[in-house]
Amino acid sequence: MRDLALKEYGCKAFNSCAQEGREIAVSYWESEAQIKAWREHSEHQLAQDKGRSRWYRSYSVQVAKVTRQYACAEADLAGSGRRA
Repeated sequence: MRDLALKEYGCKAFNSCAQEGREIAVSYWESEAQIKAWREHSEHQLAQDKGRSRWYRSYSVQVAKVTRQYACAEADLAGSGRRA
């Protein structure tokens, strides 16, 4: 499903992390129209149904707009006296 979202529905990136029985997944899109098209895709809906019945007792979806982004790589801190 991830590859389909990335290749055919305009998803820019998809990241997930699981720990101690909990998972967070973040996907990035250019528009809400792309998100809606993905949400309505029949294979995606079947995968969601399977996830709800097999793995997830509950979940939450949040749609947010990134207005600013910061990043820092360990190499950026070299020589600055700051620790990563």
